[in-house]
Amino acid sequence: MAFVAAGWNRYLWMASVITGDRHHGEELLQECLVSLFTRWRKVAGKGDPHAYLRRMLVNGNVSRWRRWRREEPVAETPDRQDGRYAPVEPHDALQRAVLRLPRQQRAVIVLRYFEDLSEKDAAAAMGCSIGALKSTHSRALAKLRAESALLETRG
Repeated sequence: MAFVAAGWNRYLWMASVITGDRHHGEELLQECLVSLFTRWRKVAGKGDPHAYLRRMLVNGNVSRWRRWRREEPVAETPDRQDGRYAPVEPHDALQRAVLRLPRQQRAVIVLRYFEDLSEKDAAAAMGCSIGALKSTHSRALAKLRAESALLETRG
């Protein structure tokens, strides 16, 4: 499918940042693409499949987070034998700060700045009103600014 080939790296990066982990991002993206494939005719015929996939990634991350909260912790985490999946390794202070934001705030920052969506499109992707998006965006920026102020005083 040309849609997947053309956007794989972009959506994998987006999913990895939203989830905070490359492995989880890849799983989320694959789940969303399978679901999108089953609805492809309807989605492609009605509107923008890219917007639909972004919405699926945001909603899918929320659903996965809710499922994980119900899981029971184990004494030891199993090691991956193949070593294919490495966690997202932030290369600068801003990316590390974005990864520390709560999931909703992180999603807003990714959609608005990394995906360059308008407020209207980002709100649609998150399934919320523009006002809710703006307040979440404001809180996220305040946390990022506070963190950058802390970094400057240390530097």
